Amino acid sequence: MDKSGRFIKIIINYNIMSKKIIKYCLIEAGAAIIYVGLVVGLMNNSEKIFDQHSDVWAGVAMLLLLVFSVAVMGLTIFGRSIIWYVDGQKKEALRLIFCKLAFLLIIILLVFLGLVIIK
Repeated sequence: MDKSGRFIKIIINYNIMSKKIIKYCLIEAGAAIIYVGLVVGLMNNSEKIFDQHSDVWAGVAMLLLLVFSVAVMGLTIFGRSIIWYVDGQKKEALRLIFCKLAFLLIIILLVFLGLVIIK
């Protein structure tokens, strides 16, 4: 294969991988946002769902929820990137992580902007 053929193949593969990265970025960052929303909803309504008295088990439950949430978010944010990195797709793995973090940062800024506007 000549150089121009290799160059075209590289461009096509790059475009396909870029679309794949953006797709996974949106899906997984969106899943993270939905999960955080569910946890916040649970925490805001915990007094209605559970008893209003707090004891040692409420603290245990909250710490377990924290540990579980860290694990879920770790898998959501870094899981696919780690697999790609181990499989040798190092540049794509790093692009995916930075894409997800950028998307989450944009959402965070929009949420804070919305809070400022509402106030």
